[in-house]
Amino acid sequence: MEEGTFNSPSYSCRTEDDYGVLQWHVREDCEVRQILDRIADKWSLLVISLLDRQTLRFTELRHEIEGISQRMLTTTLRHLERDGLVHRTVHPVVPPRVDYALTPLGATLHTTIQALVTWTEDHQKEIAAARSAYDTAQAEAAARQ
Repeated sequence: MEEGTFNSPSYSCRTEDDYGVLQWHVREDCEVRQILDRIADKWSLLVISLLDRQTLRFTELRHEIEGISQRMLTTTLRHLERDGLVHRTVHPVVPPRVDYALTPLGATLHTTIQALVTWTEDHQKEIAAARSAYDTAQAEAAARQ
């Protein structure tokens, strides 16, 4: 066996020369997959984006994120807090006030998310054209049947 490789097929860390996405992608118990599932869901992405450079209260987040339920926002924020991406500050006032902010770790993730958003903005016309061409081809194929 080569140096730097492991005998176990379940090993999910990257070796210098051999990186296969299937090492982590197919395993539900893999931590890399669990983290990606958490941070790549639509609500987490929106929360992280909104908390960039500003602290927001729960109600402000809920107001800004169209379509999210109170329960889903609560769950999303708890998961992000558990993962060390969001910091929750409870102020001892009446009525209770809770603020949310990105941690330094969460801020590094925002940089990555921003790169994805920029790519999407740069290529949205190409994607729209590809979708249109695909839909047209599908409609023509269905009409021939």
